[in-house]
Amino acid sequence: MNDLIRKRVLDVSAHICRTRATVREAAKAFGVSKSTVHKDVTERLPRLNAQLARDVKEVLEFNKAERHIRGGEATRKKYRQAWQA
Repeated sequence: MNDLIRKRVLDVSAHICRTRATVREAAKAFGVSKSTVHKDVTERLPRLNAQLARDVKEVLEFNKAERHIRGGEATRKKYRQAWQA
């Protein structure tokens, strides 16, 4: 793994832990794809820092468990705006 990838993996992981960001939010913040972020934190990170990998996994599991709530809120907001227009 080259140094640029290693730095990105650690930076993205620290960002996710610090801000409790979703994969989509982290990808947008770092200008990479969601697939890249996912591969970084699930495959590459455990080889670099096992404790950070566990912390990131905990955040991602929380985000996954609550995503149906965020999706429902987005739909509600969308239709509420459409009815008010």
